[in-house]
Amino acid sequence: MAEQAEVQYTVRGVPGEVDKALRKKAVERGQSLNQTILDELMAATAVRPKRADFSDLVGVWVPDPLFDEIMAEQGQIEWDMWK
Repeated sequence: MAEQAEVQYTVRGVPGEVDKALRKKAVERGQSLNQTILDELMAATAVRPKRADFSDLVGVWVPDPLFDEIMAEQGQIEWDMWK
């Protein structure tokens, strides 16, 4: 099945208590109202959100001694700064 393009909706007549509940959920979840509404729509229609696919990155790490050295320096605590 071909993937469909995203569409936009304009929803009118949202009851005040629904608006309040959605905004409260957005704050509780630390996400935008738009994302909260999308999550709720997907849950209500049993549609699962697409997960990011990073399989093309698996196994492509190349050791980099210079990077490792820099990261080791970043992990050092400068105790003089904590006095």
